[in-house]
Amino acid sequence: MGNLFGRKRRSRVTEQDRAVLKQRTAVALVGLLWASGASPLLCFPPPVSLRKAMLLLKKKRYQEQLLDKTENQISNLERMVQDIEFTQIEMKVIEGLKIGNECLNKMHQVMSIEEVERIIGETQDAVEYQRQIDELLAGSLTEEDEDAILEELNAITQEQLELPEVPSEPLPEKIPEVSPIKNRPKPELVAAS
Repeated sequence: MGNLFGRKRRSRVTEQDRAVLKQRTAVALVGLLWASGASPLLCFPPPVSLRKAMLLLKKKRYQEQLLDKTENQISNLERMVQDIEFTQIEMKVIEGLKIGNECLNKMHQVMSIEEVERIIGETQDAVEYQRQIDELLAGSLTEEDEDAILEELNAITQEQLELPEVPSEPLPEKIPEVSPIKNRPKPELVAAS
C-alpha cells in the first residue's frame, strides 16, 4: 500500500524482534542439522564458533590423552604391587626352606646313619617279639607248646605253698566296736583275653 499522505510508514518490526527471529532461525537450523547427522561444526556460525569448536575438540582430545596416561600409570602401579607381593611370598618361602635345611643339618649331626639303623633294628625286633606274644595269646600254639604249658602249670600247683597258720582260739561272739574305716575299693581282677 502506498502512502496517501506522503508520510513514511514506520515498520512495526523492531531490531529486537529481528534479533529474536534470527536466533530462533539459528536454533531451528541447528536442530535440523543435528537431526540430519551433520557435523557439529556446521551448527555454529563460521567465524567465532569454528574457533570455539576447535578449542573444545582440542580440550576433549587432551583430556582423553590424560585419562589414557593415568590409566596406564595405574595399571603399572598395580603390576608393581603384585610383583612386590609375589616377591615377598617368595622371600618367605626361601626363609622357610633355609630354616628347614638348618634343622635337617642339626638332626643329621645328632643322628648318624648307624644310629638310625640300630634303632630301626631294635624296633623290628620289638615288633617281632610282640607278634610272637600276640600269637601265643591268640591260641596259635603247637601241641608241644601246649604240653609244655600244662607241665609248667602242674609243677606250680604241686608245689607246697606256705600259708599262714589258722588261729586255734574261738572267735568272739560280738565284734568289738572299732572306729569306722573308710571303705577302699578292692582291686578287680581282669581276665586276659
